Amino acid sequence: MKLISWNVNGIRACVRKGFLDYFKEQDADIFCIQETKLQCGQIELELEGYHQYWNYALKKGYSGTAVFTKEEPIDVTYGVGDSETEDEGRILTLEFPQFYLVNVYAPNAQRDLARLPVRLDWESRMREYLIQLKNKKSVILCGDLNVAHQDIDIRNFKSNVGNSGFTVEERGEFSAVLNEGFIDTFRHLNPDTEGAYTWWSYMRDVRARNIGWRIDYFLVSDCLIPSLKAADIHAEVMGSDHCPIVLEVAIT
Repeated sequence: MKLISWNVNGIRACVRKGFLDYFKEQDADIFCIQETKLQCGQIELELEGYHQYWNYALKKGYSGTAVFTKEEPIDVTYGVGDSETEDEGRILTLEFPQFYLVNVYAPNAQRDLARLPVRLDWESRMREYLIQLKNKKSVILCGDLNVAHQDIDIRNFKSNVGNSGFTVEERGEFSAVLNEGFIDTFRHLNPDTEGAYTWWSYMRDVRARNIGWRIDYFLVSDCLIPSLKAADIHAEVMGSDHCPIVLEVAIT
């Protein structure tokens, strides 16, 4: 099974930049996107052979997630319960016979960390939700988690310590999820790979010089470790300030 996750930073803009060509070329079983930045009726994607599920934010042009899947899920859940971020369309869960798929766009703590308390509350709710799912069946979590977990996951880690996406608190919350029996698939399969990033600032030449952060992930419950086949980053794919990430797992 092939899964892809991509923060498209506006699906309408990404479509104009070649999204559909990449989508068709990859022929993924499940394709997840984050930061769709639209409301219902603002785009119609012709994705033959795929079921489409969208979680829109109430605020126009903001946040949002979607999943396109060849196999129709047993159930679809929007959000995780009443919280300050529930109307931002950040979480979309699809239940399949063998596993839960959770597509996530984590809140940004903001440059001045003004939203860090909201972020940490969201992390706590999310972790409890994942534990509940994991107690029922395998879980695959993907998306833009808005945090670089380790020093190796960010180009200039020393100068970014304490900044949004690289605070002790956010990195600690990521570790807390892993401690509950989840695996960072890319780092599990590529423990020493440096320069592997999924997001770059739009500032001039930053992406060309690969000054980036790895903040997009596939996490899986540890029972799926024997099924992992590959975890890749398609850094060459343009269309957003993020690039797509790919997971191949032996689930049929």
